[in-house]
Amino acid sequence: MRLSALSLHPLKSSAALPVASLEIEPRGPRFDRRWLAVDAEGRFVTARAVSELVLVRAEPLGAGLRLSAPGMASLDVAVPPADASRIPVTVWKNTIDALRADSAADAWLSAFLQREVRLVHMDDAACRAVDPAYGRDGDEVSFADGYPLLVISQAALEGLNARLAEAGRPPVTMAHFRPNLVVDGVDAHAEDGWRRVRIGGIDFDAVKPCTRCVFTTVDPALGCRREDGQPLEILKGYRRTPAGITFGMNLIARGTGTLRVGDAVEALD
Repeated sequence: MRLSALSLHPLKSSAALPVASLEIEPRGPRFDRRWLAVDAEGRFVTARAVSELVLVRAEPLGAGLRLSAPGMASLDVAVPPADASRIPVTVWKNTIDALRADSAADAWLSAFLQREVRLVHMDDAACRAVDPAYGRDGDEVSFADGYPLLVISQAALEGLNARLAEAGRPPVTMAHFRPNLVVDGVDAHAEDGWRRVRIGGIDFDAVKPCTRCVFTTVDPALGCRREDGQPLEILKGYRRTPAGITFGMNLIARGTGTLRVGDAVEALD
């Protein structure tokens, strides 16, 4: 088994950035989902409701973020200083005191999304714990839905696309599922049975299958939902569990270091 692809998502729900390596930190890959769009009440905004977010390209800079999107001039956003204004923001049931970005970033995102949003940043002081039912004391996560990393087997996507083809539907890409890690050389959904895995010399706990929602129906190239409801409709037929429709496995790192495309993957348990 090998890592066949790596992706980074600096702004939650923004376009996936293919990368050759990822620096793994306790909260997940460095730069991954450290920025978030929120509404006027501080509640997280994602492509579940605002599908155009997937068209925003957010690239990490040494001291900030570069935003670009169709029809928009790019904007460089500085990481707010530690003494900048903080606001409480909510991601699902969690509340985090995040740093406000400058007003130019709010205006840029609001103009592109055609709704009022604010941009916030997670620094080291903005803590968010992993669900204690699945993590250990002290485990933290970024603005990701619940866990620091997500892995999917390449064969799982190929199996899904074979079913879509049989149904006369167009294929989907791995970007529909937004994993950080893609593994090749393994059977489809082998990750379902993992409990611990070693990747590039770093150990990870495989803590919970990833449950899927309407976000999977958002076309990452077009920024809109597919009218046929795919791939969620096909997944309902063979990936439904008591917990929901699952596709991929959430991971928590038990070490730090750098992962690279081509690194070996070994299931430990």
